[in-house]
Amino acid sequence: MNQDKIGQFIKTLRKKNNLTQAVFGEKYGVTYQAVSKWENGKNIPDVALLKQMSQDFNVNIEDILEGKSSKKRKNKIVIVLLIIVLLIFITFIFWLFVHDDDFEFKTLSASCDHFTISGSMAYNTNKSSIYISNINYCGGDDDTVYENIECSLYENNNDTITKISSCDNADKQNINLEDFLQSVQFNINNYAGSGKYNSDDSLYLEIEAEDKEGKVTSYKVPLSLDDNSTSS
Repeated sequence: MNQDKIGQFIKTLRKKNNLTQAVFGEKYGVTYQAVSKWENGKNIPDVALLKQMSQDFNVNIEDILEGKSSKKRKNKIVIVLLIIVLLIFITFIFWLFVHDDDFEFKTLSASCDHFTISGSMAYNTNKSSIYISNINYCGGDDDTVYENIECSLYENNNDTITKISSCDNADKQNINLEDFLQSVQFNINNYAGSGKYNSDDSLYLEIEAEDKEGKVTSYKVPLSLDDNSTSS
C-alpha cells in the first residue's frame, strides 16, 4: 500500500464533499490532526474506518487502498477501446479509397416495356455493390391474387447463370403483382461476381407468380446499364 496515494484519495474525498478536516475527523471519532496525518501519508486509518468511509461515500475500499478510482480506470479502458475502433475505421476507409479507386458506377433500368426499375451499381474486377428499388409493373391490368411470388436477381456470364439474391411474399399471403413489387428491394454489398457488366443481358430479374389454381406466370426482365458510366 502506498500511504501517500491513500492520503491523497482521502483528501480528495473530503474536499469533494465540502468537509473540513475537523468535521471529517469528528465523523470518524478522531482529531483534525489525525486527518492531516492521513492526508500527508504519515499514517492511515484502520480497516474499520476505511470500511466506514467506503460505505459513507459509496466508493470501493479497494479504491481507497489503491489510491485511485476504479471508475476512472474503466473510463480509460473505454476511451482506449474507442480510439482503437476509430483507428480501425479510419484505416478501413483509407484502404477502401486506395484499393477501390478502380470502381465504375452505372445506373440500372428495365429494358422490358412491361416494367420500370430504378437502380445503381458500383463494381470492379473483384466485387460489386448493387441496389435496385422502385420495381413497377406497367404491362396492363393484372388483378390476379397470387399465393406465391418470387423475384430473383441473376447474373449471366457466358451462359453461366448465378442467382445473386431473391425476395418472396412469405410475409404477405394472397397479394397481387403490383403490390408485391412495391415491397421488393435489392441491396447487395460485396458481391463477388464476374465483374464483367458490359452488356445489357449480364443482369436480369426473373419473377414467378403462382395463383391459387397452381398456374405460374413468369417474367424475365433484362436490366440495362447506363452507358454514361464513370470511374471513381
